[in-house]
Amino acid sequence: MKKILFVGLIIVLIATTGISQKKEKTTIAFYNVENLFDTIDNPLTWDEDFLPQGKLKWNTQRYQDKLSKLAKVLSSITPNNLPGIIGLCEVENRNVVAELAAQNHLRKGKYRIIHKDSPGNRGIDCALLYKKRVFKPVAQQNISISIPSNPNFKTRDILYVKGKLYKKEYLHIFVTHWPSRRGGQKKSEKNRIAVAEEIKSVTDSILKMNEDAKIIIMGDFNDEPSNKAVQEILNAKNETGNYAPAQLHNLMFATHLKKQGSYYYRGNWNMLDNFVVSPALLDPSKGYYTAHGAGKIFKQSWFCYRNKKDILVPSRTYGGPNYYGGYSDHFPIYFILTK
Repeated sequence: MKKILFVGLIIVLIATTGISQKKEKTTIAFYNVENLFDTIDNPLTWDEDFLPQGKLKWNTQRYQDKLSKLAKVLSSITPNNLPGIIGLCEVENRNVVAELAAQNHLRKGKYRIIHKDSPGNRGIDCALLYKKRVFKPVAQQNISISIPSNPNFKTRDILYVKGKLYKKEYLHIFVTHWPSRRGGQKKSEKNRIAVAEEIKSVTDSILKMNEDAKIIIMGDFNDEPSNKAVQEILNAKNETGNYAPAQLHNLMFATHLKKQGSYYYRGNWNMLDNFVVSPALLDPSKGYYTAHGAGKIFKQSWFCYRNKKDILVPSRTYGGPNYYGGYSDHFPIYFILTK
């Protein structure tokens, strides 16, 4: 009898102290993998440079080396538990995503893939990797972008996926790669504004149906959190609490204000890779949540290059036509969802 009472007391103590209330956590990551092309010619895209006979002399050895390196980076973000969801951009096709997921560093994740070819001439797309036990897709769509003032302009589709997180809560995920700054940030801004307007239209519709909808927009925006397309058009701000209807929050804004970035260009850090979330994901009372400013840049010296200014910058695969044998010209970003 005394033994039974003792065991019962332990159970009560564990329950009241919260020892048994282990929090569920999953990592959400995004990585611009810098031109992950295979070595097979696709006559529908401009992939000629990334062929063995192309000007970049892209061959099987270089391709396999890059796959291994990218997988090592992604597996190191949270070493004890591979990310539950990974957004990717600059992937050529589904095959390269599958071969990335099959690398030794990522194989244990048994990742499923969502990918669809985009209309961009460069032939690079967005994709989503997810663990089956973490996320179950129920709907997906490629959202195309049109710019009335430039009807011939083609850019990557937005990948939209709706699914259930741990079979409990619906999650709306957007993986996106906005048009580049080619021609200058201001001159090209209208193209990124068009993408921001499209995403805003869709997210507004989702939030109109359910103001507690959980939304994650991840990607290489080619704009920083304080730029017009992100802060004003997408309405992704940096405030805490008391969010206005349909107002979004940029998890990377705080990092941006510290003058840190995921991309280094001409002596400056740019926070081009972003996570934008809806207010429900910042509220612990509504299930899975994250914190204000929770977005982190994953940076380790082993996948960096020390430049002439003694600054550790992303070790890229190519610089112009020169092969450097690095990882990517961007750092990955991540945040953690908790319940």
